[in-house]
Amino acid sequence: MRLTILGGGGFRVPLVYGALLGDHAEGRVTRVVLHDVDDRRLYAVARVLAEQAAGVADAPEVSTTTDLDEALRGADFVFSAIRVGGLEGRANDERVALAEGVLGQETVGAGGIAYGLRTVPVAVDIARRVARLAPDAWVINFTNPAGLVTEAMSRHLGDRVIGICDSPVGLGRRIARVLGADPREAWIDYVGLNHLGWVRGLYVKGRDELPRLLGDLPLLGSFEEGRLFGADWLQSLGAVPNEYLHYYYFNRETVRAYQQAEKTRGAFLHDQQARFYTQVGNPDIPALATWDRTRAEREATYMAENRETAGAGDRDEDDLSGGYEKVALALMRAVARDERTTLILNVRNRSTLSALDGDAVIEVPCLVDAQGAHPVSVDPLPDHATGLVCAVKAVEREVLRAAESGSRTHAVKAFALHPLVDSVNVAHRLVDGYTAVHPGLAYLK
Repeated sequence: MRLTILGGGGFRVPLVYGALLGDHAEGRVTRVVLHDVDDRRLYAVARVLAEQAAGVADAPEVSTTTDLDEALRGADFVFSAIRVGGLEGRANDERVALAEGVLGQETVGAGGIAYGLRTVPVAVDIARRVARLAPDAWVINFTNPAGLVTEAMSRHLGDRVIGICDSPVGLGRRIARVLGADPREAWIDYVGLNHLGWVRGLYVKGRDELPRLLGDLPLLGSFEEGRLFGADWLQSLGAVPNEYLHYYYFNRETVRAYQQAEKTRGAFLHDQQARFYTQVGNPDIPALATWDRTRAEREATYMAENRETAGAGDRDEDDLSGGYEKVALALMRAVARDERTTLILNVRNRSTLSALDGDAVIEVPCLVDAQGAHPVSVDPLPDHATGLVCAVKAVEREVLRAAESGSRTHAVKAFALHPLVDSVNVAHRLVDGYTAVHPGLAYLK
């Protein structure tokens, strides 16, 4: 099989390739095509992959290209992990939002809207090209904001585009671990949107073990979400939220922490990765060891401001090993080999959540087989969660309308309707600020 990775010069591509190196079964990926708009990044990542493959007899062949159409032709799977505007764009998203006193995180709030506005047109172009050049290919989308981008692409690819995220996987793994259960044997009742979901149950041999966790204060305080949100709040919710809901439940504290930080997350990653790509551009520097050191620092500092605000301490060692590459590989195996499995994915709602229409992309457990991902029926969300999901989905729809029409009015409406943006006047200033720093938003009129 041939796998094309869009954003092939991205820092986390070696995680995907590393997962492929461990797959030796019939029907595996034998060729990987890396596509990126930046030759320098492609060269650096190709060096890392070459060192990973050293000594592996059946390692997938790797090639690189800056020609998108060439990359897509003949693909069986397309893994999309692009970053429109690069890390400089992410840093600008954060800076403009924080100047207005609102959150600038790349997928949540004002920053997520800005990122979506400049990413959706590019993602739609990719979807149209896939439909034309590789109509039988399956697209696995990791490009953020993952749910929004997957929904935009689904309008052209239908159910052949599936969004993935490692957050629900990590959350389920942590809950299972603290309960003494094997994550591979647990059924996780998780539902919501990407970066906006809740674990409402964790079933082992048909028994829901989550009430045991929620009823045990010391146990609740022993894992990351318990420390991040506080045991009393988790008990009040009767569920364990995705870590990204910390931006909603503790918004003032988080914004203050981001404003006081020496660097925003985007600025930190921009500087860190600039050093990495410069170093690995030198053929005398060991590429894989440099990547490993850089990744360890990156993972250890993930959501550092949130953890500092909550007094949650450092990340657990078990949470530093990634996860989305394992979801991607399991998804490809299930579709290509009909190895049926259950994964938490971003797919079209159909009739899963009655509060949303059938085309809305949601994040829920899915049964996956050769025909794709099929969302599993779930119980309705409680009112507070339904309200938040519907509000954020309405924002996503305004982003899609703005991207399709080029309408500044829809862009302002998207910002103004978001629960974390508290003023129409602020929404206007955000659009002014983002269009001033992002050439990719010049289409808004």
